[in-house]
Amino acid sequence: MFIQIFVGSTLILLSVFVAALGFLVMELTLQRAHGWLIREPHRPKLAVVLFGAVIAVLWMITAGVWIWAIAFRLLGLFAHFEEALYFSLVAFTTLGFGDLLLPENWRLLGGFAATNGLLNIGMMTALLMEVLRHVRRNQLESRHSR
Repeated sequence: MFIQIFVGSTLILLSVFVAALGFLVMELTLQRAHGWLIREPHRPKLAVVLFGAVIAVLWMITAGVWIWAIAFRLLGLFAHFEEALYFSLVAFTTLGFGDLLLPENWRLLGGFAATNGLLNIGMMTALLMEVLRHVRRNQLESRHSR
């Protein structure tokens, strides 16, 4: 049980760390594009930011799923990588079909993967809203400062 808790906690931390790196890259990209983003026209640029942020969020969530899938496969919990990836995605999204299960002595990892998915999806939703709010606020402030 303690090994599962250690492995699950480590994978959660690794997934959050990868997401944090993704956030850092997005933050640096927005800083570089600041001058362009605050110039008119604003709405098409906001759409570009939305598209880019969604792609970044999908990448971060996908990276988390792959981290878990690789761990499941390295631990020998599934015979094929496709099974590990499928289980990881189903657990991470908390869909939980139940058609593919972890071995009984590793089943706690399924709950850890689901917890990680909830955490990451919540963080990514907040990140997406914050990016849009920040860009739009800067656009409006630039309009009023002229």
